Amino acid sequence: MKLSGMRVAVIGGGIGGMTVATAFAQRGAQVEVFEQAAALEEVGAGLQISANGQRVLAALGMSARARAQVSPGTQMRDGHSGRKVAFIPQPSAGATWYMHRADLLDLLVAAATEAGASITLDRVVTPGSVDADLVIAADGTQSLWRSVVDGPVSPAFTGQVAWRALVPVDGAPLPDQPATLSMGSRAHVVSYPLRGGSLMNLVAVEERSGWMEEGWRQEGDIAEFRDRFADFRGPEREWIQRAQQVHLWALHLRPVARQWVQGHTALLGDAAHPTLPFMAQGACLALEDAWVLAEAIEAAHDVTLGLEAYQAARRARAEQVVALAKGNAWRFHLPRPWSWGAQMVLALGAGALAKRLDWVYEYDATGVIRRV
Repeated sequence: MKLSGMRVAVIGGGIGGMTVATAFAQRGAQVEVFEQAAALEEVGAGLQISANGQRVLAALGMSARARAQVSPGTQMRDGHSGRKVAFIPQPSAGATWYMHRADLLDLLVAAATEAGASITLDRVVTPGSVDADLVIAADGTQSLWRSVVDGPVSPAFTGQVAWRALVPVDGAPLPDQPATLSMGSRAHVVSYPLRGGSLMNLVAVEERSGWMEEGWRQEGDIAEFRDRFADFRGPEREWIQRAQQVHLWALHLRPVARQWVQGHTALLGDAAHPTLPFMAQGACLALEDAWVLAEAIEAAHDVTLGLEAYQAARRARAEQVVALAKGNAWRFHLPRPWSWGAQMVLALGAGALAKRLDWVYEYDATGVIRRV
C-alpha cells in the first residue's frame, strides 16, 4: 500500500522512535514524533552498532561511519590480574562501530526532520489520546502502551547493577582499538573508545541484592564506584580511578511481548523486547524493528496485514537475541576456581565462539519483507 499521506504517530524520540520516523517519512507518510522530555538529549553513554544495525542506517541513506570508532574485536582479560585471556575477532559480517548515543540520535533526528517528520517535545501521549492511522509505541522499557497492546507486566530485578561513565582521554586520542572485557568475581568491566578516541566509555557491572529503582539515569557515587571495583587490574583500573561522574542502571528484565500489535498500534524496540546489555544489541534490534515495520506496512494491502507481517518477522528474532544476552550474564561473573576453566575455554576457542554468533550480525533486516 502507498504510505503517502498516512498519518503516523511515533511515541518516543529515542533511537528506535527516530529511526522508524525516518523510515516512514522517507516513504511519504505524515509523521509526528511525540517525546515526553523537554529536549532531545541522551545521558552520556556509548553503544555498539554491529553490521546488522549498520545495514539499516545505510538503507536510510545515513553516513554514520564518520561518527564511529571501528572495532577490530574484543580483548578478554582476567579482571583480578589484568592478564590477557583471549581475543575475539571482529564478526565475519563486518566490524562493529562504537558510537556515543547522543551522536547517533543527532544523526537520526536530522534524517527524520529532513524527510519531513515533525517533532513535538514535552508531551506525554497516553493510549487513546492520539488520532492517527498508525501509532508506533517506541517509549522504552517502561512503555505506557505495552500494557494496552500486550497486557500488564512487572519488571524483575536481575540482581545486577551497571555503572556507566565517560572518561576523557589525556593526550593524543586513542586510535581504533578493541573493546576490553575484564571478567571478575561476580563483576565485569567493559571499555571502548568514543568520539575519535577522545573519550573512554566504561560499563562496570556488579551483582547486588535488593530491589533498586528502574532506569539508567540515576546519579552514582564516584567513591562507591571506585571502591566496588578496586580489585580490578589492567587498563580498566586506571579508567575507573579517573572517572569523575557515574550513572547507575539497575538491570531489570521484562519478557518479550507476546503481542506486538493491536488494532493500528505497534510496539517497537524496548517497548516490545527489553534486553540486558550483554550482547550490545538493544540499539540494533530497534533499528531492525524500524525498517521491517515500515517495509511490512508498505508491502501489505492494508495496515492490519502489515502489522501482522511485522510481528511475524520480528518476534522470534528478538526472543533469540534477548535470550542470548540473558545467558551471557553469568559467564562474565564466575568466581574462582570456576573462572579459570571458563577462561581456558575462551583462550582455546575464541575463533569458534565468534563464529557461533554470526547469526546475530549477519541478519539483514532490509531483506526480510518480500514485496508482493
